Amino acid sequence: MEETETGTVQVSHERLEALRKELVALGDIKERVKGAFYAKTTEELEIILAGALSVEASDVHLEPHADSVRLRFRMDGVLHDIIEIPIKIYMLMLSRIKLVSELKLNVHDRAQDGRFTIKTGGAEIEVRTSVLPGPAGENIVLRVLNPKTIGVSFSNLGMQPWTVATMESELKKPNGMILTTGPTGSGKTTTLYAFIQKIISQEIKIITIEDPIEYHIVGLEQTQVDAEKGYDFANGLRSIVRQDPDIILVGEIRDFDTAETAMHAALTGHLVFSTLHTNDAAGTIPRLLDLGVQPAIIAPAINAALAQRLVRRLCNECKIKQHLTASQTQEMKKALAAFPKVTTVPDEKSWTVFQTPKKSCGSCSGIGYKGRIGIFEIILIDERIEALILKRPAETEIKKEAATQGQTTMRQDGLLKVLAGITDLAELERVIGT
Repeated sequence: MEETETGTVQVSHERLEALRKELVALGDIKERVKGAFYAKTTEELEIILAGALSVEASDVHLEPHADSVRLRFRMDGVLHDIIEIPIKIYMLMLSRIKLVSELKLNVHDRAQDGRFTIKTGGAEIEVRTSVLPGPAGENIVLRVLNPKTIGVSFSNLGMQPWTVATMESELKKPNGMILTTGPTGSGKTTTLYAFIQKIISQEIKIITIEDPIEYHIVGLEQTQVDAEKGYDFANGLRSIVRQDPDIILVGEIRDFDTAETAMHAALTGHLVFSTLHTNDAAGTIPRLLDLGVQPAIIAPAINAALAQRLVRRLCNECKIKQHLTASQTQEMKKALAAFPKVTTVPDEKSWTVFQTPKKSCGSCSGIGYKGRIGIFEIILIDERIEALILKRPAETEIKKEAATQGQTTMRQDGLLKVLAGITDLAELERVIGT
């Protein structure tokens, strides 16, 4: 690993591939990091980054404490301990990370953000660096933006057949707005990119405004928010509309100006995609009303609101059959009875419920889960919901009306994935609650 230019580190493709083959499980990473404690700092950092790529960690955490520094990886949305690193070694790593991230080496009392790019073979992997001062030292988080992780196709998002059919119909519309909602890290942006990848063609122009651009996609005109130059979401949108786009992707709606500008674009012949932070699909309308957007604009502008979460997939190599208790079986039957009548639910004989074995597994490092899948709920803004929006409805009123559309809730979608052996009840409850 060598620094070839500011903000760029070069790792030979052969070296990286060799490390990734060697660092298959978390235990392998722990042993290699420990074995490199007194090697060159660049080698230690190389092993950590290669390990993160090997197990597809989204974030690397270095957290100083009184006597040591804890190294943790976030995998499939959950943090896992790797090893405790000696303070002296961490200090050398801190300086190295700051250097390649173009941060100030002599600043220790305030937060700093930077980035660097790992170049290996023909690939580039961007790493975003966040340094935050704490009582025992500076905390580091490295977000690994591996282009491979964004390559989820529309068909592999995990939507039920009826949701797929609904979204395929919505994506064919020439104008209007499609919103994905959920908390940070729920896969909203990945879903929007999958939508874009499905409809992208040479006959249409697609422009994005993002904060920041996390993944570069061929065929899109991608722009990035620059607050210092006054290029925020709202101002950027106004400029984008003048560029004659067919489709616009807005990274996030955070304020009134962005919301109203995006909706005006949707009402003037553009198909607009964006994200919101709400707990469920029905919460989309009250959230927009809270931002100050008038009901008369919201009702005709929005085509659909899609809420989602990510649940971990059970490891196919080690998952074991779960035999539901009589109480659990009754609860499951009760839950299935509440499904919309238009939804086909599996009968008890076809249930294939699994759980994690809580034992050693080379494929998932003994975690019991490997990979994630979305659970979804969608609300279509039809004539009846449009009329309801004009009355400034409460979220409960929207949910009641949306139920008549026959769409499943996120929890119901999750239960179907439990019965199909994709995830388990414990994981569904962790993500959605009881």
